[in-house]
Amino acid sequence: MENDVILEKTENSFISKTFFWMFLGLLSTAGVAWYTYSSGLWVNIFVNGYFNILLIAELVVVVLFSLLFRKLPAIGVAILYFLYSMINGVSELNSIVTLFAVSALLFGSFAFLGYITKKDLSKWYYLLFGTLLASIIVSIVNIFLGNTIVDIFIDWIVLFTFFGITAYDMNKIKGLQYDNSIHSDKLYIYGAMQLYLDFINIFIRILSIFGKRRN
Repeated sequence: MENDVILEKTENSFISKTFFWMFLGLLSTAGVAWYTYSSGLWVNIFVNGYFNILLIAELVVVVLFSLLFRKLPAIGVAILYFLYSMINGVSELNSIVTLFAVSALLFGSFAFLGYITKKDLSKWYYLLFGTLLASIIVSIVNIFLGNTIVDIFIDWIVLFTFFGITAYDMNKIKGLQYDNSIHSDKLYIYGAMQLYLDFINIFIRILSIFGKRRN
């Protein structure tokens, strides 16, 4: 019984630190977004065509994070994490506070489900990421077709897929604390990065869906 209590406290501490790092990432995103907008820097970014460069930079940072996570020291992993969150602060200036709140609520709900479930969600991996990969391929093809209905359908599919991925990642993160092959400080950042990516993707899809509805 005593061991169960200690185990639960350790798990709660690990999850708390992971969400703290995620909060720091979102805080840096908000801070950079505010500065970019209030200083007028966003005008230069869009006028001079730097927006596409930012999107490429985001992709590069995520790839580097995934490939170098185990090799880099904790400070290097933290730098890549905050670099990604700050780039997001520039590229998501058209965000809407209400939609941000809705995204946070949905993300929190599915993260909580992933945390409290006693089931092993690892079996979801191939279904979720297979669906995501298929959606990306169809989305690329639809760039040339220009079918708005298909585009909206993909947005909804990807949104619900990331609901599942959020629960899956949260369930997986619970077990990260038992991975003794990686320093704990890096594990917090890794978990935070996974959850941050899930939240951002949910947010982007909701923005896209509501943006298309307005148009």
